[in-house]
Amino acid sequence: MEKVITVGIKLPGAKSKEIYESIQELSRLVNTAGGEVIQTIIQSRKKYDPAYLIGKGKALEIKDICKKENIRAVVFDENLTPAQQRNLEELIDAKIIDRTRLILDIFAGRAKTSEAELQVELAQIKYFLPRLNQHGIWLDNQVGGIGTRGPGERKLEYDRRRLRDRISHLNSEIEKIRKHREIQRSKRQSMRIPMIALVGYTNVGKSTLFNKIIAENAVYADDKLFATLDPTTRRIKLPSGSIALLTDTVGFIRKLPTELVASFRATLEVILEAKCIIHIIDITSPDYKTQEKIVLDTLRQLGADRIPIIRVFNKIDLLPGYLFKQKKQFSQNTTIKISAKTGEGLDELLNKVEKILSQDKIVKTITIPYAHPELMSYVYSLGKVINQTYRSDSLKLKIETDISNWNKIQKQIIKTG
Repeated sequence: MEKVITVGIKLPGAKSKEIYESIQELSRLVNTAGGEVIQTIIQSRKKYDPAYLIGKGKALEIKDICKKENIRAVVFDENLTPAQQRNLEELIDAKIIDRTRLILDIFAGRAKTSEAELQVELAQIKYFLPRLNQHGIWLDNQVGGIGTRGPGERKLEYDRRRLRDRISHLNSEIEKIRKHREIQRSKRQSMRIPMIALVGYTNVGKSTLFNKIIAENAVYADDKLFATLDPTTRRIKLPSGSIALLTDTVGFIRKLPTELVASFRATLEVILEAKCIIHIIDITSPDYKTQEKIVLDTLRQLGADRIPIIRVFNKIDLLPGYLFKQKKQFSQNTTIKISAKTGEGLDELLNKVEKILSQDKIVKTITIPYAHPELMSYVYSLGKVINQTYRSDSLKLKIETDISNWNKIQKQIIKTG
């Protein structure tokens, strides 16, 4: 494994606990990317140094450590400006990688479908574009290892114009994907099958829960950050026998690069289709509250914060019983406790999902004259027919639908006259 030094900065007012949690997460990201953290350096500063972020003196100390320990990469928990990255690379004989570049590298290694590859490449180019100079992209001479999966690996001689052309092409391809998703969305809506979205911080057990619920056609799940990038949707049967669609989504993370949020928006928009969101929280994580806030903030950015959310504590099988009883928040009625691994609490969760999905259901009776067959088709498309009675001049239907579709049906009846 590649030897790595991780570097964090503590500014005035920053909480030591949050700095520690962030640097610990950075170490996990390094491990996920195939590196081994040999040493961690956290520097207290009044403000960021505009030239070296950590100051030239500290950068020289890191240079000596790299030479002595044969360190090949220095990973910063903060994002570096192009100038800071260039200055550090000229001073330290090792690859200089910031948090954004590391996450992009992991995403590049995880992308398996053409859609994910397009989205990752777009994010990478947007990151590398301002780091382009007359010699090409700063990619540490392409020495391999973490932080080197990117467009520069294929063609260092890209100039700004060609990169922008590539960005336009990628945006066009992603727009095609978005339109295709809209067609899929329309088909799902016409089938009136409600969608449930699984969301959560990365590595909280979403894919494990997904596999447990569907029981077959399992998707990839692993104890790694960003084990899955692409949303996967399967039909499931709820306790009453009704059908729903369950979607597993990409995990969130603190300081998620804006380039990735923008590029993966087409993928994340699947959450907006959901009638219900299951928010999975790893209750064994010491910073689960911070992780929960990050997920909720991201949902708010996407505009999904108005969708009903079920708060779910996962991995209770790993939590000591005495600790579980002592924690007051664990007994909240609004929170469901489960183990995605053992299936404990799964029935309660699915019953809660079904209760939410049935809240906006209404049953109405409507009479449609045979003279207006187009109205019949319209009603059938927006509601589930429970019972029908044939009359001499009309058809009486008892339908189940939601308030929104019922209002549409009433407007169509008035329009038909």
